[in-house]
Amino acid sequence: MSRRSGVLEFAVLGLLRESPMHGYELRKRLNTSLGVFRAFSYGSLYPCLKTLVANGWLIEEPGSAPEEALAATLAGRRAKIVYRLTADGKERFEELLAHTGPDAWEDEHFGVRFAFFGQTSRDVRMRVLEGRRSRLEERLEKMRASLSRTRERLDDYTLELQRHGMESVEREVRWLNELIESERAGREQRDGTAGQDRMPEQEPDRSPHLNESRDTGGLPRHRGGSRPDPSDDTAI
Repeated sequence: MSRRSGVLEFAVLGLLRESPMHGYELRKRLNTSLGVFRAFSYGSLYPCLKTLVANGWLIEEPGSAPEEALAATLAGRRAKIVYRLTADGKERFEELLAHTGPDAWEDEHFGVRFAFFGQTSRDVRMRVLEGRRSRLEERLEKMRASLSRTRERLDDYTLELQRHGMESVEREVRWLNELIESERAGREQRDGTAGQDRMPEQEPDRSPHLNESRDTGGLPRHRGGSRPDPSDDTAI
């Protein structure tokens, strides 16, 4: 399976875990919710859906009332098909969700993985975030070394473009640092709460930063400026 088809499989299973959808609705969600699929066509989605059905991870169901399906048939139109996740499909998505290998850190896959962080365990989120940060730090080091070697041979516009690319990577690294810090703070708060069960007299930690992490589900509150979009090509 190619990397592109693998990330599509993950996204489709994740969206259908939320609710059954017909193909058009699913494509719309891929386009609007997951930036990496902005220019995605149903012609590319259809083979993926057929493969998932053949694997037993999805089932096809009629999406209209019987009389509407009959009207569509008489009019020569295809009746809408709704795709529903099976028990095996849910298990398959859980397996993919727990994956933390290098593919999860890459530009295309990371944005999709991040979109489903709300369904991902804290330990897996931490490994993916730290892996992504490590990958970007390596990229940043190479970009700096390349710029240092070629600076004198570049015209002003090419030089500015390379600086812009470096700034985009640096911005995403800072964003990842904030996320990792908040995840760690949330884990410390959770562990502290567990300790309070054994020591009722201990006063709970009321640090604003930790409360902030709890209230936002492990995400840092936005304090001005814009967060980089993990699926934005300018952050690559």
